[in-house]
Amino acid sequence: MNFSLEGEPEKKKIKIKVTVIGDGSVGKTSLIQKFTQGTFKDDYIKTIGAQLTNYKAEIDGYRIELIFWDIAGQDDFHFLRPSFYRASRAAIIVYSLEENDLGRRSFEHITKWYQDVKQFCGEIPVVVFANKVDLIEEQSLDKTQIQNLVKEHNFVGYYITSAKTGQGLDEAFNDLIKGRLR
Repeated sequence: MNFSLEGEPEKKKIKIKVTVIGDGSVGKTSLIQKFTQGTFKDDYIKTIGAQLTNYKAEIDGYRIELIFWDIAGQDDFHFLRPSFYRASRAAIIVYSLEENDLGRRSFEHITKWYQDVKQFCGEIPVVVFANKVDLIEEQSLDKTQIQNLVKEHNFVGYYITSAKTGQGLDEAFNDLIKGRLR
């Protein structure tokens, strides 16, 4: 067992690369910022290539460092994705709950994003964030389609989230972290 200078047992350190993917404008960057910094910006700024964000926490006696790789969702950056996926230990696929073309397309593309994960990362835990719940009437949300998709692809689960209000984020990210500790 390792001990620190003060005689306290040294906590086990774990570094986890988490790839965050999904169509452009679904809120990937905003979700990461809200979780790691507690902030939300209304202005949309397109991610160019990939953006890295580190987050450190102590959970269940572990010192965890998450490295979020926020990968641009636009097809312009498709050629860069294989190198961005490398060494990922978990993935988050984000889609928008908006009741418009963006929402519908982003849901339809979940399977495409999952195929990328499998191709470049192999079998790693994947969760789905159904984002922008603050823009819809949540009680009228039909969860059947996402539940079927989660079951079909054996995803770890799905979470209803809002980068603006923070709804669902702590539970979603903490479940993802704890899932990697098992």
